[in-house]
Amino acid sequence: MAITAQLVKELREKTGAGMMDCKKALVETDGNIDAAIDFLREKGLSSAAKKADRIAAEGTTYVLVEGNEAILLEVNAETDFVAKNEKFQVLVSELAKQLLAGKPESVEAALELTNAEGVKISDQISTAVATIGEKITLRRFELKTKTDADAFGSYLHMGGRIGVLVVLEGSTDADAAKDVAMHIAAINPQYVSRDEVSADVVERERKVLTEQALNEGKPENIVAKMVEGRLGKFFEEVCLLDQTFVKNSDQKVRDFVKTTGGNITSFVRFAVGEGIEKREDNFAEEVMNQVKGQ
Repeated sequence: MAITAQLVKELREKTGAGMMDCKKALVETDGNIDAAIDFLREKGLSSAAKKADRIAAEGTTYVLVEGNEAILLEVNAETDFVAKNEKFQVLVSELAKQLLAGKPESVEAALELTNAEGVKISDQISTAVATIGEKITLRRFELKTKTDADAFGSYLHMGGRIGVLVVLEGSTDADAAKDVAMHIAAINPQYVSRDEVSADVVERERKVLTEQALNEGKPENIVAKMVEGRLGKFFEEVCLLDQTFVKNSDQKVRDFVKTTGGNITSFVRFAVGEGIEKREDNFAEEVMNQVKGQ
C-alpha cells in the first residue's frame, strides 16, 4: 500500500509521534492506521524505558476539588517547556480525577489504578512519555477531606510551580481559606502551630541559638533569656499561625483565622522539583568523552 503524506499526517495527529516515526510505522504495518498506532505505542514504551534514568525536576502541581474531597498532586517532566504542553496538562488533570476517585494510599498503589478503559495509570504515563518524548513521573499527592461546615482553600502560584491545599475547619469562608493558602505559598511554613514542632527539633534549635549567643560574647547569665526570645522568632518563621499575615502586616495568621470563626489544622504545600537534585549537563565534558570514544 502506498504511504501518502496525508496518511502520515493523520497518524501524526492521532499519536503526536514524529513524522519519520509515523512513516516507518505505516511502512511496517502496510498502511494500517490502528496497527501503526500500536506499533508506535510499542516503540514508545521501549523509548520510555530508556528515559528512566533521566532527571524529571520540572513539571507542575495541580489541585482538584470535588465537594468535600480534594487532592493536590505533583507530576514531573524534564523541561518547563513540556510542563506547559497541552497534552501534559490534560494528563495531569486526568490523573487528579482518577486519584481522587480511587484514593490510593501511595504512589505505588496509584500507578496500579485503572481508568474506565481498564488502562493502568502507569501505562497512561508511559504512553504520554512516548508521545511527548520526555520522562514523566507522578511524584506525590495528598488527599484532603472536609465537612459541609468547613472550607477548602487552594492556590496555584506561577501556573503550578507551587501548589497549596488547606482546610479551614468550622468556617465556610472559602475566600479566607484561599487567602491562607496564598500566604502558605509565599512564606512556606513547615508546621501549623508550635504544638506540631517535635521536642527534638526545639532542643536542637535551642542548642544552636545558645552557641550563637555565647559566640557573640553575651554573658552567660542572660543567654538563656535571649535564647528563649530568639526561639520565639524561630517559631514565627516555621509555624503558620505564628507568622505575620502577608495580606495584613498588623495581623498574625492566627488572628486572621479567628475572624472567620474557624481553625486551621492541616495544610499541604508542594513546590515543583523541591528535593530533587537537578543534573547539570557538562557539554564540554560530553563532547570530549565522545571524541575519546571514537
